[in-house]
Amino acid sequence: MMADNNNVKNKGDIDVWIKQAVRDMQSAENSLKSGDYYVAALLSQQAVEKALKYLYITRKKKLLPIHDLTALAKLVGAPQDILFKCSEINPVYIEVRYPSGKDLPSEKIDERQAKHILTITYGILIWVKEQV
Repeated sequence: MMADNNNVKNKGDIDVWIKQAVRDMQSAENSLKSGDYYVAALLSQQAVEKALKYLYITRKKKLLPIHDLTALAKLVGAPQDILFKCSEINPVYIEVRYPSGKDLPSEKIDERQAKHILTITYGILIWVKEQV
């Protein structure tokens, strides 16, 4: 069970992170198919965040409450290619969540970008699973 100090002791509490990452990826794929490209991008970012946190929790037995994918990847010792992929996805967390001026978040990601982000996400999830 998780405690207030972010320590994680129960394997089930750890495994839920990777299970939800996979589920977020499935929802991202569904959003891509329905044309909700910004949702596909956001759910991809969330899948990567949860997968990296899964790896961190597996190793350190505590939750780190940050959203920066590149910082998380560095903390788990990710290689340069994974760090680069994380840096590509990182801006999505803010870009598609909050309006900026007259720009609608829902119009910031097109199909090509969403597909690219999903491809990157697949690669990161595969790398994470290979680490455990």
